[in-house]
Amino acid sequence: MGIFSRKAALFYAGRNSLLSHIEDEMGYSQDSDRETVWFHCASVGEFEQARPIIELLRERFPLYRIVITFFSPSGYELRKDYPLADHIFYLPMDTRKNAAKFIELINPTLVIFIKYEFWRNYLTTLNKCGIPVYLVSGIFRQGQPFFRWWGGSFRNILNLFTHLFVQDENSASLLRGIGVERVTVCGDTRFDRVHALAQKAVKISSVEIFCGSSLCCVAGSTWPADEEVIVAHYRRYFHREKIAKRYSELKRGKFDQNIDSVRFAEFPELDDVISVSSSESKFKLIIVPHEVDEHQIKKLINLLRDIPYVRYSELEGSHRGEKLSEASVLIIDSVGILSRIYRYGTFAYIGGGFGAGIHNILEAATYGMPVVFGPKFGKFKEARDLTELGGAFPVKSEDELVEIFDKLLADSAFRDECSQVCAGYVAKNIGATEFIVNSIAPAK
Repeated sequence: MGIFSRKAALFYAGRNSLLSHIEDEMGYSQDSDRETVWFHCASVGEFEQARPIIELLRERFPLYRIVITFFSPSGYELRKDYPLADHIFYLPMDTRKNAAKFIELINPTLVIFIKYEFWRNYLTTLNKCGIPVYLVSGIFRQGQPFFRWWGGSFRNILNLFTHLFVQDENSASLLRGIGVERVTVCGDTRFDRVHALAQKAVKISSVEIFCGSSLCCVAGSTWPADEEVIVAHYRRYFHREKIAKRYSELKRGKFDQNIDSVRFAEFPELDDVISVSSSESKFKLIIVPHEVDEHQIKKLINLLRDIPYVRYSELEGSHRGEKLSEASVLIIDSVGILSRIYRYGTFAYIGGGFGAGIHNILEAATYGMPVVFGPKFGKFKEARDLTELGGAFPVKSEDELVEIFDKLLADSAFRDECSQVCAGYVAKNIGATEFIVNSIAPAK
């Protein structure tokens, strides 16, 4: 069964008798008199935007009952055991009947939708019930239906929010241009999340041993299209490093025969090869696929072919050190640890840019890591910002990736400059969480 088939199966299975399940769970709850805050997140990325608000609310108002809903199976499956929530559900489909029943069951005092969530029937029902509902970390673009001549019904949805907290001034200007005045620019709560992660990063000993003193690229949330260009570059590096090593040995007179066994003809400028390959420490690669099912992992392994690798799941027992020392590539075939792995990288490649769009670059940038990604990044403000500032580098092809990877490997001053840009950008943009919580749930 393919990835999308499995996700579709989870999507429909998760909604089978969903309202009955919610009714049973809420009925067994012994805290019906507690005030309830409902967070709705589409998937994992939106949950990470909600998370700092949940944590601050839990800290300030420990008696609040927190309900989280997800639209996607990937978000629900990954975070269904999140300990700071009292209840976690799939969101029932957006019909008038479902919306009325769900809101009756959870009885929220306050509702927070994250980023792109515009469910008409839920918003209409909340509005009729007089329950305040906020959009958090919202971001808007000119091409969205709200701003088109035919988008009247979509514009009406926006007026159902009590207030919209948006990421940038452009979003606020677009909204005000269509008559939506209850809007405040306060930034993206993800900055608070990733900044906090960097402050309390937890060590992963296997990754630390693997990296050692080497330069390391962490390729996070990769898809097959990303892996093809990354591995192609790494194979080029891996083989030229081997040839450069043999060439150096020959120049020192360590070999006096079989010289033609080294394929020098493929690398005519060997002294330049040596300068890239050995001007710094050894270069290693960590790949963290977006999908970690066995089929995808095996496809990645086939792509690596002759490059020595080790899987994270294999690093148990007494032979861990031996496996790590022999490997040039570490494949992370576990979920939920990517944000902790970035701290070990020299620079990062963020996946998705050769497909629907890039994944979260801030988890890497917060550690002061230069970031590289594919061409589909235009919808992401932080990617546009860091590209303009010189901390991020979009690439359209393998050749462009090779060029920027080699520069990041060979030029430590350039790396340091990019690193300062990324770390400074994150530090400059923290604070949205505190502002939002103070606005929607002032201290009692």
